This record gives sequence, C-alpha cells and structure tokens, in this order.
Amino acid sequence: MELDRRNFVKLAAMAAATAAANRTTTASAAVPNLAPDPTPDPALSGVSWDKAPCRFCGTGCHLQVGVKDGRVVAVAGDPEADVNRGLLCVKGYHVGLALYGQDRLTQPLLKQNGRQVPISWDRALDIIADRIQADPKGFAFYGSGQWTIAEGYAAQKFMKGGLANNHIDPNARLCMASAVTGFLAAYGVDEPAGCYDDLDACDVLINWGNNPAEMHPVLFSRVIDRRSRGEDIQIIDISTRRTRSTAHAQHYLEFKPQTDLAVANGILHQLIANDSWDKAFVEKHCAFKADSDPPALHGKSISFDEFKQGVAEYTPERVEEISGVPARDIRMLGELFGRRDIRITSLWCMGMNQHTRGTAINTLVHAAHLLSGHFGKPGDAPTSLTGQPSACGTAREVGTLSHLLPGGRLVEKAEHRKQAEEIWNLPEGRIHDKKGYHTLKMFEQWCKPAADGGDISTVWVQVTNPGQTLPNRHKLFDPGVADPDKFLIVSDVYPTATTRDADLVLPSAMWVEKNGMFGNSERRTQQWFKQVDPPGDSRDDVWQTIAVARRLHDRGFEGMKDKDGGFLFRVEKEGGGEVPIWDWKHFRDVNVDKYLFDEYRAFSRLKHKDLAPYDEYVKARGLRWPVVQQQDGSWRETRFRFAGFDDPYVAKGKDFDFYHSPTNDGRAQIWFRPYEPPPESPDAEYPLWLCTGRVLEHWHTGTMTMRVSPLRRAMPNAYVEMHRDDARALSIADGEIVRIESRRGTIELPVWIEGRGAPPRGSIFVPFFDESRLINDLTLDAHDPFSKQPDYKKCAARVSRIGESSNA
Repeated sequence: MELDRRNFVKLAAMAAATAAANRTTTASAAVPNLAPDPTPDPALSGVSWDKAPCRFCGTGCHLQVGVKDGRVVAVAGDPEADVNRGLLCVKGYHVGLALYGQDRLTQPLLKQNGRQVPISWDRALDIIADRIQADPKGFAFYGSGQWTIAEGYAAQKFMKGGLANNHIDPNARLCMASAVTGFLAAYGVDEPAGCYDDLDACDVLINWGNNPAEMHPVLFSRVIDRRSRGEDIQIIDISTRRTRSTAHAQHYLEFKPQTDLAVANGILHQLIANDSWDKAFVEKHCAFKADSDPPALHGKSISFDEFKQGVAEYTPERVEEISGVPARDIRMLGELFGRRDIRITSLWCMGMNQHTRGTAINTLVHAAHLLSGHFGKPGDAPTSLTGQPSACGTAREVGTLSHLLPGGRLVEKAEHRKQAEEIWNLPEGRIHDKKGYHTLKMFEQWCKPAADGGDISTVWVQVTNPGQTLPNRHKLFDPGVADPDKFLIVSDVYPTATTRDADLVLPSAMWVEKNGMFGNSERRTQQWFKQVDPPGDSRDDVWQTIAVARRLHDRGFEGMKDKDGGFLFRVEKEGGGEVPIWDWKHFRDVNVDKYLFDEYRAFSRLKHKDLAPYDEYVKARGLRWPVVQQQDGSWRETRFRFAGFDDPYVAKGKDFDFYHSPTNDGRAQIWFRPYEPPPESPDAEYPLWLCTGRVLEHWHTGTMTMRVSPLRRAMPNAYVEMHRDDARALSIADGEIVRIESRRGTIELPVWIEGRGAPPRGSIFVPFFDESRLINDLTLDAHDPFSKQPDYKKCAARVSRIGESSNA
C-alpha cells in the first residue's frame, strides 16, 4: 500500500514512540533531567500563537508556537509555510519540551578547586575580558550552525573586526564544509541553485549516502506523498548500509566505503560512451577542470578530450571491481542521466561531506548533473542538505568560518578586507590578512602545551558541544591535561560533555526565549520574535558577545572602537543618543537583531545573495535569496539560481548564467576527480568498517532531545548495528554488551541485529547522540584537504565480547 505524506510522517512518529518496546537495549542508569510529559489541553484556551522555525535540523520547518502563562504549551506545524505545509517530524512536534529539562543552566559557573561554583555575570565578563587582554592573539571563538544570524554576525564582527583575530570557526566545519568547497569549485559561489520545489517536480530522486526518511523526513514525505497520488517517482538509494530510506527505493546500490567517487565517475563515463551528454548545454555553459599540482581548490583547466581520457578508466566493470556496485546498475544510472524526458534530483548530506575526498565527490555529483544537462529546471538539481538550522544562514552566509568574512568575502583578499572595514567603519588594516585556524587545528593548538607551540590559550564555545562531537577526542579535546593554563569558556543551555570540562560556564537563552533568524538548506531566511522568558539568569548569546566587547571597550581596548572612536556595536536611539545594549537591563530597549541584520544586509549584496529588510521577514514564512525589490516596492524571492526564467541576476535573453564562474566566463566547471583509497581500511587487526551518524529521535549530541521524555524513552541509549553473520562468527547475541575498539579508543555498547538499519557484512554503525557512550573516542581525524572536514563515516574497528581478549 502506498503511503501518503501525512501517514508517512505519522508512522515515523509512531515508530519513534514504540521503538523501545520493539528492541533489546540497555537504558542509561538514570534519567533524572527529563522535561515532564505535556498535559493535553484540548481547549487550549488563553493560548497565544506566533510563528518560529523549528530549532532542530536544516530543513527549516515552520511552526506555530502556543504560549500560556509564560510557557510554551503547544506546537503545531504551520499550514501557511511552504517548507512543511503544516507537517512536522517527531522531533519537531516535541521541540517545545526541549526548553524545560530540569537541569537547565541558570547562572554563570566558575571552576574553583575542581568544582563549578556560581558567580555573577559581572565577574564572568571580567574573567573573559582578562583572558582576552592577556593574550588577544591566542583567543579563539567556536560556534555552530545553531547560532542565529545575529549571534554569528556579532561573533564574527567581534573577532575579525574587533580583535583583528581570525580564529573563529563553527562546528559546521564538521558537517557541511565539503559541500561549500564543492559548490565553490563548480560554480564559484556557495549553496544550492535549486530548492525544495525540485522534490515536487523530479521523476528520479537519488540519495547519495544519506537517509532522508529519518534525517529529513518532512522533505522525504513530499516525494512519498506524490506516489500516493499515483505519480511514478523512482528513488535510488546509493549507500553503504540499508536504512529506512532504502525501504522506499526501487534500487539500492551498496558501495564499499570511499568508492562513491568511482560510482560518480562511472556515470560520467557512461554519458560519454553512450554519446548521451548534453552537448548544447555543456558547450554553451560549461568548462572542464581537474586537480592541479600542487593541489588547489580551483584546480587546473583541461580540455574535453582530457576529461574524456580521465573518465575512460571507469567502465561499468571497473567501477564494479572498485565499489562492489554491479555493472548493470552503473549502466542504469548512466542511462537515466542520459535521458532528456525526465528530471533528476540528487540529495546528499553527511555521507558525501564527512569524507576525506568530500570536495571531490561533491564536484563529481555536480559534474554528473552538468554534463547531462540535468540542471536548472524544476526537478533537475544537485542539492545538499544541512543538519543544523542555520548552517547556511549563519556559518556559510555570515561567514563564521576562519577564512571568510560576511557575504562570501575572503580574509586573504585585500579588496574584501577593505569592503568589510568600510561597512564596519573600521580603520584601514584592522582586519588581519591571514586566515585563522579551522576547527581541528584550533582544538589541536588548544590541547597542545604552550611550550610545544600550542598558541591557542582560550576557547569560547557557544551553541555547540565539541567535547562530544570532535573526532579522535583523545587528541583534540583534552582540557587542562597538557597545560593547566589553557582555559575553556562554554555558553550553553544544559550541562554537556563540554560544560563538564569548562573553566567558565555561561547560561544561555534558547530558541523562542530570544529573537532570532535562521537560514535553511534552500536559501530561505526565517525570522521569529521572543515569546517566553529564559529561566533564571540565562541570557542571549548575542548579548554575551556584545557585553564582553563593551567590557573591553571600557578598559580602553582599541579594537572595540570604530575609526570614529565609537563602540563597535553602537546602536542609536531614534531621537539620538546611544542605547546601552551591553547592559542587560537595557538590552531589549531595542531589537538588537534588527539592527545587526540590517547592517549585515550590505554584505549580502556583494555576491548576489541579496537579503530583504528585516521587516519583510517579520511578515513572511521565510524568503529565499537573492531577494530583490520590484518596481512596485514589493520584494521577490528566487527559487532557481543561474536560470534565466527565475534568477534576476541572469541577463535578459540568457537561459543560464553562472555569473560567479571560477573561470570568469559565465561557465560552470565539470570536474574529473579520480578515486583514491581511504586513509584507513580494515585489516587483520581491525577487520570492520565503523560508520557513525544520527537517529530519527535525537538531534546531534542529544543535549536537547535526550531531555524530552517521549524521545528519550523511544531511544534511550546508543547501540552498535551488526550484520547477523558477523555477530554469529563472534558468538554475539542480540542485545549483548560488546567492546568496540579502534586504534584511537574503546567503547562498550549493546548490539542491535536486524534493527532499524542493516549494515553489510564487515561493517558496523554507531550513532553519536549518547554522551554516556562517546563514539568519537574511536573516530578518525583525517580530513579533506580543501574543506578541512573530517571523515566520520569510515575507519577500521573491531568488536569483541566483554571478558574476552580483543586479540583472540
């Protein structure tokens, strides 16, 4: 029986609610901090409703949030929102409860004699200012795609415009950096050209190493809903393990880890061998690239003949030999891409991005769409999805990566620094001309003793949990062990694996406890207003940054002044005079978000990512950039970039224009990138592939969702998926606690055989949401050479029974 969209989402929610009863697992020893279950209130009398995007993934579902007596009491999908059309996933329906875990952080805490003790905000701000003044070049800021746009922009301006220090990076480095470098290498500008509308128009949906049925279920439901209406939608799942998405696919192509590059090259080979590539599109709109020596993001230009010679090796039989995907399936993919009568959308997420060849596989999937002409028409799109609510809007567009400035500007380009200094009214030369440390290097330098060259002395972490998410944790997260003078500041809403080791903990406001804006995976910028108060003395992250800036300003720190001597974050009253937004009593005298956003808008126009004025987003359920003003004064969003029928920046009369082309000729780049083996593979000592990822019920490290009782009961702890034959060979039973080891660490977990996912023989899967079982003690910190994104999807591991020698 075909599922319609509502039943698909409903079944996903029911599955989450009953999962604990349907599997053997070992729950965590105690569940002391859950938010209480909601009390049904059919009447909902006296409830006020307002809009907000969901707090969790990058889909950007819009909600209606119900508030009564100062608390969020109800959440509903917003029927007026184009993204989700009234639907939510199981996490979205429970997002209101994430505010009310019993162990919310409510006051600043300072570590003294091994214990974290309460202190005042004044003292906390003084401590941070002291650390910065003592070593401004050794201060680093680590945020995430959970920063609102204003929070990320303030941190960016504080670091690069105030401290003249580029050591700021988001945890988005760990999840979508390879998508960024892939877009830049292909088009010269970041982020997808298409949008979610492609899911309503495609004839073929290809999932490249991702599992949207669980990770982006509302989006996946759009395709399932079309099937229920009788539409013939072909789904192809290209993956290293079977998932719930596989159950909906007509074709499942299982490849050996890392060999997705061979599969993509096989498609390119078939298009040329079958003479089915789109000659007219390619000759008019594309050029060819390959890796250069030494390697560089934009590589070297090559001819079509050189490209043809490069992919010649990747015959279907050769691809089968490398990847394990049958030659007939490579031919099937080649035939589909060679057809002009269908529309093909490719989706990917962490499987392609968390990859030591992440940039390469991203560019190869773009190449398949460009060479075949399956680009720029509704339903024809290569589209990356993000895991965080504002990985696009904040990390990528605001540019909180260590090498960027807002609006796609680069810190190493003098012209770009000058543009930023003019917008920020800074003296010429204030912005430092060398890029800062990317995430892995930042934490490596922080963990390394100063005597050994570890030049990061203090890290301030906001809205993320690196103590749980960094790979190879023993190397990259070792607070105070190597050098007791190193200092860790953490702003968060709950205790985490990171706050546990922090020297200073700052309690933060969360979601609708503050104003905010996010930018989702389809370039849609979304706005909301504060609806409830944060608990205790919790305060907005953006205020924390501005308050520290002011503390430095009042001590005479020159970087916190603009070139006219004014405060870096000066806000004027309508009638004149400065609003003391650094003073918590006056922070809400004005809408600081609006002030920061309208300043940031000037950057957005520098690379055709135009944003509308703040007030336009108040009226809308989000707008997809570029948003341009029409002759009648209205603001128009853009669904399809680079396409003449929709993109206002394509010159009249042109069907396509890649106006940020890396070759400065309006052409997109079709790349050849050869397959290369992974840095670590199974061997006799560690015979299994280890892959990590997420589950339906929990979001990232579970900081919020593990405090929502229905979600935690449904999935109370992590587990290891094993193939039945691998378990039988080791005499391991379903539910048994086993030891998992890599060359970097050890963990103990219950085994789940034939559960929700099904890894092939020789492969295991472990989710990373459980802070009591840190799988990133085992993972590899090897990373892509261009994006600097680590590979969480493959390393060598072994499994043994407890009490038995792991070498037996």
